[in-house]
Amino acid sequence: MIAILLGPPGVGKGTQAKLAAAANGWKHLSTGELLRDEVARGTELGQAADGYMSRGDLVPDDLMLDMVVARVNAIDDKDVLLLDGFPRTFEQADALSAKAPSGSIRLALYFSAPDSVLTSRLLGRGRKDDTKEVITHRLGIYHKTTAPLVAFYLALGVLSEIDSDRSVEAIQVDTVNLVRTHLDGSDPS
Repeated sequence: MIAILLGPPGVGKGTQAKLAAAANGWKHLSTGELLRDEVARGTELGQAADGYMSRGDLVPDDLMLDMVVARVNAIDDKDVLLLDGFPRTFEQADALSAKAPSGSIRLALYFSAPDSVLTSRLLGRGRKDDTKEVITHRLGIYHKTTAPLVAFYLALGVLSEIDSDRSVEAIQVDTVNLVRTHLDGSDPS
């Protein structure tokens, strides 16, 4: 089963995915971590992605698709994969739906919080690319390109929203309960 974690930068998708995966034996695939690793290792993908990331832009679909689809298709049917940071565009969502094992995408968790909360969280992380200007740019891109995926997954009948302007623990309870519900239930499509 694949659970897609949607939401703006700083909403806590990565934190929630790490905690849920560790506590339940699930897999966590963070495209942000994969890309930062590629940049740190100086790979061809990392070099190509670095310029986009440092400006706060999305890494182009062609660079992301092969990397993610290969990892998604490598999971075992009985595994739960928490997919964090992908898809970010309608084109990526459409390609993932077409290339992932049939019926494997059973849940899209939409984590939401006000932009002011997100900006404060991101400024507090201390990453070199988390400047006020870059954060504002990233949130603007999110609202234009990624936010429409909420409607896409709602139309597929797999979307659940989680209020992320609460404690990490309260959000984690909701996250785990929703994944377990969809894991135990039948494929809604």
